[in-house]
Amino acid sequence: MSTPFREILKKEGFVVTTEVGPEKGSSVSKAIEHIELLKDKVHGLNVTDNQSSVMRYPSLGICLLIKEHGGEPVLQVTCRDRNRMAIQADLLFAHSRGVRNVLCLTGDSVDVGDHKEAKQVFDLDSVQLIHLVHTLNSARDIAGNELSGGTDFCVGTAASPSSDPIEPQLIKVEKKIKAGVDFIQTQAVYELDEIKRFTDFVRNMDEKVRILAGIVPIIGVKMAAYMNENVPGIVIPQRIIDELAEAPKGTGVAKGIEMSARMIRQLKEERVCDGVHIMFIGREERVPEILEAAGLV
Repeated sequence: MSTPFREILKKEGFVVTTEVGPEKGSSVSKAIEHIELLKDKVHGLNVTDNQSSVMRYPSLGICLLIKEHGGEPVLQVTCRDRNRMAIQADLLFAHSRGVRNVLCLTGDSVDVGDHKEAKQVFDLDSVQLIHLVHTLNSARDIAGNELSGGTDFCVGTAASPSSDPIEPQLIKVEKKIKAGVDFIQTQAVYELDEIKRFTDFVRNMDEKVRILAGIVPIIGVKMAAYMNENVPGIVIPQRIIDELAEAPKGTGVAKGIEMSARMIRQLKEERVCDGVHIMFIGREERVPEILEAAGLV
C-alpha cells in the first residue's frame, strides 16, 4: 500500500504528484490503466472534478478506484457544482471509504465548458471550502452540529504564480494559508523566477506549507498560443515557443517532455519548491517518460 500523502509532505524529499483525468462516460478502463501505470511512480494521484466545466465521471469515483488499486488519491472538490450540504455529504462519504486528501478549488465558470446552460452554484468559494473541511475535521458540520464521526483530511489548494498582476492572487493565497492548508498545488509555471517569488511569499507566511509547482508539457506552438490567449494565470514564454517552432515535425510531444523534465530538474536541484504536480491530461501514459527524463525514477 502507498504511504499516506500527509506523511510524505512531512518528509524532506521532493514530492511528485500527477493527475488522472476521468473519462466522459461510464467507462473506467483507461483510468484503471493509468492508475496501475502511475501509482508506484508518484506520491499521489490527483483526480480532476469536471475539469474546465466539462461533465465527466466523478473525481470521487476515480479516487475510490485508486484506493482499490493501492494508490494514494487526492480528491478534487470544486464549489461550482454543489452547495455546502452536498459537498459535506460527499466529503463524509469519501473519508468513510479511506480517501484522506482533498484539494479545495472554486472551479471554472460553466461558460468555458460543454454545459453552458447549467446553473452555477458557488455557494462557497475555495477559502470557505477550506474552512468547511477543517470544520468536518473537528467533528462538526458547517452549521455547528456535532457529527457522529468526524474526518481527518490533509488539505490542499491551488494558486497561480504567473498571474499578472500578482497582488490579487497573493491576497487570496494569504487567506487560504490562514484558513489552513498543508500544501499548495500551482497552475503551470514556466519561469523559475515566478515560482521562486511565490515560494518566498508562502514560506514567509508559513514554512510548513509544501509547494508543488505545476508542470504542463507544451507540445506545440498552437497549444502555446491557445494557452496564452485562453487560460488565465498561465503565460508561455517566447523562448519556449521558439524552441517548439524549431523542433522537427512530429516531435512536439517528445520536445514537450524534454522541456518539462528540464524544468523539473532545475526546480529540484535549486530547491526552488518542495515538489511538482505533473498535468498531462489525455497523455497520462507519457508521464513516466517525464519522470525518467527528470531523474525521478
